[in-house]
Amino acid sequence: MNVTQRRLLRGREFVERLRDAFAERPSTIPLLVLRLPEFAELAWQDGRRAAKRLERTTVRAFAAAADRVMRDGDILGHDDDSDWFAVAMLSPTRGGAEFGAIDARAALERISATMAYETGRRLELGWWPIESTEEIDAFGTTRTAALERGSRERERYEFLATVGHELRTPLTSIRGYIETLLDGDVDAETSRRFLETARREALRLARLVDGMLDFSMLDLHVASAPGATDLGAAIDAALDALLPIARDSGVTLRRCGRADARARIDGDSCMHALLNVVENGIKYSGSGGVVEVSVSHDNPYICVHVDDNGGGVAFDDRDRIFGYGTRAIVQESVRGKGVGLAIALAVVERAGGWIDVMDSHLGGAKFTITLPSLDMRSAEH
Repeated sequence: MNVTQRRLLRGREFVERLRDAFAERPSTIPLLVLRLPEFAELAWQDGRRAAKRLERTTVRAFAAAADRVMRDGDILGHDDDSDWFAVAMLSPTRGGAEFGAIDARAALERISATMAYETGRRLELGWWPIESTEEIDAFGTTRTAALERGSRERERYEFLATVGHELRTPLTSIRGYIETLLDGDVDAETSRRFLETARREALRLARLVDGMLDFSMLDLHVASAPGATDLGAAIDAALDALLPIARDSGVTLRRCGRADARARIDGDSCMHALLNVVENGIKYSGSGGVVEVSVSHDNPYICVHVDDNGGGVAFDDRDRIFGYGTRAIVQESVRGKGVGLAIALAVVERAGGWIDVMDSHLGGAKFTITLPSLDMRSAEH
């Protein structure tokens, strides 16, 4: 069935069809709901004509995406001049089983991804298992409940993704140093340094686990008591922690100059920011790449510069890459959930700083972490 053959049902017609389907087969029906929250704002700011153009584009994207994802018996709904879109999953799976939560979420994500790409707009989405005629009769309420459910699921996903991302780096560092020591051929002084780094990362890992809720994306913007961090020592610790990852990726880490300065940020938050930004450079530099870390002072701030020789960041992507769950598409081989830079920006902003990105003298990207300084002593370049 192509897009022109599958008709979008208006609200009342959609509800009636849904009610008939439930009467014929009184079992759970997944309802997928998508909402374009910017629709009303656009209509208010730019007028009805601009809003109608956006609506036509969104309707085409919705119909095309649903046509690829959904089965012939499923129905699509949308009211003119409204910001909501809905799909009722009426068709059974190929095996005859009913759709479950995983099926509903997968279909919703595929449809929303296409709509977001085609429109360039943010979408709210969620789903609801319809199990009674009362939920169908109160369709507006059910639709709202679906979006609220989607918001809660997104919050849980962001929390788990954030925690998983933050735990992965110390675990990788500890494993890398232990494997090196087990391979042997390491002198006593180097062995002790490796063990001290592994111990330091194990202690940080324990603090992460103990304060897990503090590192959810929901709480990262909550103000915390300002701390004081020796920036030079923090950079050394971050580079030591990331050395196994850089070595496995074939990337050289360089520390350019020394820093005699303290930043107004607690030690763990500073490590979160440094680790995520430097690891981002490692990911996008690839085998044979170089990542340089340097410091400059711009009273009353202290700046940490992270340069890499990767593919760089396009000008239009420089704000977007700090959003949760997004990343610049530079290399197809780079994997990730777009969490690291969002975490880095959140903890730096919480400390009263910010992060910029521009072109690097190495040919890739240059990320600058700007933090409030606790002293006025200049830092070497």
